[in-house]
Amino acid sequence: MLTRKQHELLMFIHERLKESGIPPSFDEMKEALDLASKSGIHRLITALEERGFIRRLPNRARALEVVRLPDSIAPGLNSARKFSPSIIQGSLGRSQPPEPPRHRAASNDDDVAQAVAIPVMGRIAAGVPIEAIQHKTHSITVPPEMLSGGEHYALEVKGDSMIDAGIFDGDTVIIKNGSTANPGEIVVALVDDEEATLKRFRRKGASIALEAANPAYETRIFGPDRVKVQGRLVGLIRRY
Repeated sequence: MLTRKQHELLMFIHERLKESGIPPSFDEMKEALDLASKSGIHRLITALEERGFIRRLPNRARALEVVRLPDSIAPGLNSARKFSPSIIQGSLGRSQPPEPPRHRAASNDDDVAQAVAIPVMGRIAAGVPIEAIQHKTHSITVPPEMLSGGEHYALEVKGDSMIDAGIFDGDTVIIKNGSTANPGEIVVALVDDEEATLKRFRRKGASIALEAANPAYETRIFGPDRVKVQGRLVGLIRRY
């Protein structure tokens, strides 16, 4: 049995992962549960982990995984959740409208056939910017529900400047191609047509701020003519 606060925290983490693919920060959890300090959150997370509801991934900031939900919430879901997912979806992607039913024989390869291939366009810096996006290096397949309408591509992450957003060195990010972004969204930004970086997009008056999710990195401010948005983060793939 879970206490009321344990249940509230578990559902808050679960809903945040469903919405954004990124666990909430301790400050966000503290505020959501109206607790006075983050030490209370630490105790609740430890209790949930000991009871087998969540798992903390080692050596990764803010890396929480919901392993199961209370049977009263999702009795049929838990048996399907007892594994480590390799794909973390972002809230920016929308599921495409369901296709009309097709009359065909059932096949064990149906799930594979529905996967969508997208190009991997090289590496993107989550740290000090590196050279601009390369040409296609290879392709990967992703579930169609991760993608919304429009073009998508993937980039391999290098660096640790976005670890507090749940993005780590070696991850592969799924990007929806586009030239605009809303404040707070994580984008691929091309600076001075020479270097590309993965950062959170902000506006500072007439200027553009590229904000890291790691206190070891400073926010970089640029004139609006120096930054070109190349796409927005919609998903993330991680291999364990």
